[in-house]
Amino acid sequence: MEAWTVALHPLAESELLALPADMRARFVRIAELLQDVGPQRVGLPHIRPLEGKLWEMRMQGRDGIARAVYAAVQGRRLLVLHVFVKKTQTTPRAALETARKRLEATP
Repeated sequence: MEAWTVALHPLAESELLALPADMRARFVRIAELLQDVGPQRVGLPHIRPLEGKLWEMRMQGRDGIARAVYAAVQGRRLLVLHVFVKKTQTTPRAALETARKRLEATP
């Protein structure tokens, strides 16, 4: 069985690098978990479905909460589309739209 991989959209990479170190470390931990056991065996509090093909990685740090929106593309590849700091209870529409547009533009 082929392993899962987690890849970053080029724009999401710079968004991830802008996060505080503790949130980046949490992202790496969740990404490793997804690669090691597969997304179907990981659940809350690490990941959660959003809508359609979009899922979120849930990171919490000393300075707040961040999310990484991703989707499964081309077999066993998870593509992180958008990373942002969450300021409200619900995931902002704009964040979902950004992720959806990047997914549609992915070859």
